[in-house]
Amino acid sequence: MMTKTLSEVNRMVRAIRAHPDFHKAGMIASHLGVVRSFSRGGRSVSGVDVAFDDEKLNRIVRDIKSRHGIVDVPIETNSGKLKVRDPIVTVVVAGDIRDNVFPALIDAVNRLKSEAVAKEENLAD
Repeated sequence: MMTKTLSEVNRMVRAIRAHPDFHKAGMIASHLGVVRSFSRGGRSVSGVDVAFDDEKLNRIVRDIKSRHGIVDVPIETNSGKLKVRDPIVTVVVAGDIRDNVFPALIDAVNRLKSEAVAKEENLAD
């Protein structure tokens, strides 16, 4: 599964490199969120049920793309019943310099988790 996921990240990066404003980019950073086998409290997890709100997701993308120095922010999500090691979300940010790109990536991921996703862990024990 991870090989397929990495090829998806590579595809997203290729799409960014084809962006008409890519010449303004000096870096690309990414986040790949996957289902882990344990909860924050340490309990065993067999999977998660995930649903993303597309309207909120699109608003986050628009907000992040409007930041100084940011060229593009593709985000891909995986909803439904997911198993351990399945990808949940991939966020890629292209921009001019790391001082702009890393905060944009962190904010995009944090906002996705706080504003645009409903997630319920399925505990194994």
